[in-house]
Amino acid sequence: MSSDTVQDLTPYRENNVTTENKDAHIGNNGGTEILSKNQRKKLLRHQKWEEERNLRKQKRKEKRQKRSLERKTQGEEGGEFVAGRKRLRKEVKPSSPLRLVIDCSFDNLMMFKDVRKLHKQIQRCYAVNRRAVHPVQFFLTSLGGQLKQNMDKTDEGWVNWKDITVKEEAYHEVVAKEQLVYLTSDSPNVLTELDDTKAYVIGGLVDHNHHKGITFERAQELGIDHAQLPLNSFVKMNSRKVLAVNHVFEIMLVYLEKRDWQEAFFTVLPLRKGAIPLGQEGTATEENEEEEDSDRDSDTAETVIQNTTNTQDQQEKGQGGQETLQLKEAPKEQTAA
Repeated sequence: MSSDTVQDLTPYRENNVTTENKDAHIGNNGGTEILSKNQRKKLLRHQKWEEERNLRKQKRKEKRQKRSLERKTQGEEGGEFVAGRKRLRKEVKPSSPLRLVIDCSFDNLMMFKDVRKLHKQIQRCYAVNRRAVHPVQFFLTSLGGQLKQNMDKTDEGWVNWKDITVKEEAYHEVVAKEQLVYLTSDSPNVLTELDDTKAYVIGGLVDHNHHKGITFERAQELGIDHAQLPLNSFVKMNSRKVLAVNHVFEIMLVYLEKRDWQEAFFTVLPLRKGAIPLGQEGTATEENEEEEDSDRDSDTAETVIQNTTNTQDQQEKGQGGQETLQLKEAPKEQTAA
C-alpha cells in the first residue's frame, strides 16, 4: 500500500477500533497505539449508547403516551382531576374588590440582607394571591431604592407580573386617605370585619423589631385609620405578635375565603410561633423571643417555588414572563405589619 493510501486512512483509524485488534488504533504519528482498559470501556459504553439511541427515544414516547392515558382515565372516572394550571386558573372565583397594599417606604431603615428578605416575602404574597380563591387587588407602593435594585437584579421577570399595581408613589397618593386602613400591631383598634371599600396597608419592613411602633406613628401622622388583626381574641403565642408581611397577607386571603379569623390564623401561622388556641395554653413555655425568632428567619420562598407562575402564564398566553413563585416554606421574617 502506498504512503498516500496510508495517510488517507489515518483519520479513520484514529477514531475507530480496528477489526483485527480491538485493543489498538492508529495514533497521530501513523503508528499503532494500544488502548488502555479504561479507554476500551469508555469506547464500548459510547458504542452501546449510540446503538440504543432509538430504543431510548421509543421508551420516552411510550412513557408520555402512558401518562396521557392515565390523565384521561382519571378525568373520566373522578371528574375532579385538573389537567394543567390553565384549567385551575379558570376555576378561581372573580377577584375581590378588597385592596391590600404593601408600603415599601422603609427602604432606608433596613440592611440589605433584610431588603432581600422583604423581596422574598413580596414574591410569596404575589404567588399566593395568584392562586387564591378570592384574589385581592394587590398594590406595591413607594417601590424604589435597594428593594427595586434587588428585584431588578435577582428577579428580572417581576416586571411581567400580572394582577398587581406597582407605584413609585406613596400609598396615600395612590388611594384616597379616607379609604386607607393601616394594619399595625400597635393600634388600639381591632379589626373584626373586612370592608371591601377599604384598602388595607401592610408595612413592608423587616427590621428585627428595631423600629417599634413606626407604622403606627406613620398612620397617625397622615391622619388615616389604623387597626390590628384580632390575634389576641383567638391565639396565644409564645413569640412576638409582630407578623411577617406575607403572613399578614395570607391571613387576609384565608379570611376572605373562610370568613373565620381563627381558621385563618392557624392555617397561616408557622409552628415556630407557638400559636395555641386561646384557652388551650396548657403548659406552653415562653421562649427567648427576640433573639431566637430573628435567628430562625428564613431566606426561602424560592421556589419555590420557582417559576410556577411563569409556567401558568406560558400555558395561558404562551408568554415567557419569569414570574417567580417559590412555594416552599413561607419567609419567616418579622415586620412592622
